[in-house]
Amino acid sequence: MTPLRPLSPLPVVLVLAAAALGSIQADDWPQWRGPARNGISRETQWLSTWPADGPKIAWKAKVGLGFSSFVVSGGRAVTTGHADEQDTVWCFDADTGKLLWKHTFASELGDKFFEGGTTGTPAFDGDRVYSLNRWGEVFCLQAADGKVLWNKNVATETGIRVPGWGFGGAPLVHENLLVLNVGESGLALDKSTGAIVWKSVNKDAGYSTPLPFQRQGEWYAALGSEKSYLAVNLKTGKEAWRIRWLTQYGVNATDPILDGDLVLLSTGYGKGAAQFRLGEGEPQQVWKSRTFHTQMNSAVRLGDFLYGVDGDSTERGALKCIDWKTGEEKWSFPEVGPGAVTAAGDRLLVMTDRGELITGPASPEGFKPTARAQVLGGKCWIVPVIANGRVFTRNARGDVVVVDLRKP
Repeated sequence: MTPLRPLSPLPVVLVLAAAALGSIQADDWPQWRGPARNGISRETQWLSTWPADGPKIAWKAKVGLGFSSFVVSGGRAVTTGHADEQDTVWCFDADTGKLLWKHTFASELGDKFFEGGTTGTPAFDGDRVYSLNRWGEVFCLQAADGKVLWNKNVATETGIRVPGWGFGGAPLVHENLLVLNVGESGLALDKSTGAIVWKSVNKDAGYSTPLPFQRQGEWYAALGSEKSYLAVNLKTGKEAWRIRWLTQYGVNATDPILDGDLVLLSTGYGKGAAQFRLGEGEPQQVWKSRTFHTQMNSAVRLGDFLYGVDGDSTERGALKCIDWKTGEEKWSFPEVGPGAVTAAGDRLLVMTDRGELITGPASPEGFKPTARAQVLGGKCWIVPVIANGRVFTRNARGDVVVVDLRKP
């Protein structure tokens, strides 16, 4: 392991934000967890109070079975779904819901342990869309019309085994690389050609999305494997640090949260959360908590507080606020279930597992909703995405509802 010296938090945050934002449209959501990969939108000019009969619905669609969230860029909204032994990448006009194109290919349902369908979320990179499905099929598609620029199955080509629930993380586009959570510590392809740049050992991947960060002038990615969270150098794939982290069934699915030399891990099945400090030698635990375990969707951090859904899919989980510095629980808002949280400005957007969309200020003093509406039914474990004043939501069976929260 190569030790990493501590780095002050502010430069890391600024570098991450600048690299992630690039030249994208100000309020787009082009990749998993948004422009800065932290689950937070910079949007503030949206309606936080709604009429009694609910907010305006911009459009609806059906995309097939799956748990893929949305990415939105350049007026296009993309998600994935499964039907009739096929996976489909769907691209809609983000404003009107008009179908712009779709790309369909043969794929297994994969209903072992759950109902199956797609899980990973695609990613925009300029005029391209990248998608990784559960069985290792990677597509580079032209964003304008869905034309296949290249395609390969990374599991077949590398011999790396597919984990129990299939590959679940979203692709990370970094400079000339497409980085995937495939193998114990990731796999990197040339984003232009699909050629393998580096790969890791043939052990089960976790289900998180590679999270880029910079330290000491080098770029790294942090990701979950079956038994650990670890970081690798993005140029070489060489491991930089590792934290042994055993979650039942190997479900290390949520992304870590990093700030300078601090890293926060939180997973489900009763595992809980812990904060570690990076530096010379092995990462050192700062605090741990059994009262905060995020199973599928990562928390968001606003200021010195974390906001996320605590609980597993078998529980009536609660939205909780946790002190970043100490792990102390500040409050608990019940009956959210295994839903998801996004932040926009200083407000939370919460999707309950039963399809109720709720918003309210993010505050350590408690959660006081200013608006709530039943926008979906069925199983709603998928994180809501806000882009250009619209909130993109969907459920597991593939019902899409886009809520218009633009101010007049």
